[in-house]
Amino acid sequence: METLWFILVAFMLTMYVVLDGFDLGVGAIHLFVAKTDVERRSVLQAIGPVWDGNEVWLVAAAGTLFFTFPRLYGASMSGFYLPLMIVLWLLMLRGLAVELRSRGNAVWSALWDALFGIASALLPFFLGAGIANVVRGVPLNAQGYFFEPLWTDLDPRSLRPGVLDWYTVLIGGLAGTALVMHGAHFLALKTEGALQMRARRIAARAWPATIILAALGTAATFFIRPGLLINFGARPWGFVFPLIAVAGLLAVRFFGSRDRDGSSLVASGFFLAGMLASSAFALYPNVLPATDGANSLTVSNAAAPPYGLAVGLAWWVVGMALAVIYFVLIYRLFWGKVQPADEGY
Repeated sequence: METLWFILVAFMLTMYVVLDGFDLGVGAIHLFVAKTDVERRSVLQAIGPVWDGNEVWLVAAAGTLFFTFPRLYGASMSGFYLPLMIVLWLLMLRGLAVELRSRGNAVWSALWDALFGIASALLPFFLGAGIANVVRGVPLNAQGYFFEPLWTDLDPRSLRPGVLDWYTVLIGGLAGTALVMHGAHFLALKTEGALQMRARRIAARAWPATIILAALGTAATFFIRPGLLINFGARPWGFVFPLIAVAGLLAVRFFGSRDRDGSSLVASGFFLAGMLASSAFALYPNVLPATDGANSLTVSNAAAPPYGLAVGLAWWVVGMALAVIYFVLIYRLFWGKVQPADEGY
């Protein structure tokens, strides 16, 4: 049961990255891709109907973590308090910018556009750095708690690491370029004309940067944590996950060169899912590795009692069914190209 919940939580986080990832990518590039106020409204219209719904996956994953792995939830919320507060403020700034940019004059709109772009660019970086912290390991004590400052000596092998070091910054950069590529393909799918062409150019430029950072990030990961290769050696079927990531990244280029924006978006989604699944597979059974391996939280010692997990599974199925129905309706309702409008955003 604990392993099933590990898979389900990983699935929910992956859905958040794939779905809200294109929202973040669109926000990160919107100051560069849109040249006029009409184009900026078109950019926001592309994500407007879905961006807040996509963030439900993050809230749902956090809630699920609370009742399935309470020790992990408690340790993470206290240890990562500072970066979580940064992420929370960035999420609030994005939401405020989307809703308030049209409530004033041109100066007011420009201010909110700038805040929207900055917040959207910083969020992938901090989310990527957060994942890198989990992969690298944190200074958990024997009681299962820790605290990390924003940075210390930038050495990922330090006994007292910070949230930011050269490894987590590298993975944060990878997350940024990958989501810029993802978001640019989504924007190209939803728009036409000059805006679509600029989105395609940004996606094409982000692709080689993503390849380089993915290669460096993979090498750095196994340099920092060579033990992550153990699961791949013991269960060779797990190589399917990095193969999905590689195939997805190659398919992005193949479809992108043919201006098949929808296929490129799906391919970049497979790349993101493959990378995250590879990380989860390599970490298992750890859910929060410690710099001192004896203190690591695993699916066994961090999980709730079996009865709670079983009851939670029944409600999770109902909740996911409702969520899937909602997402299908929303995406079908707002399917197709956006049209510049005088009203809205």
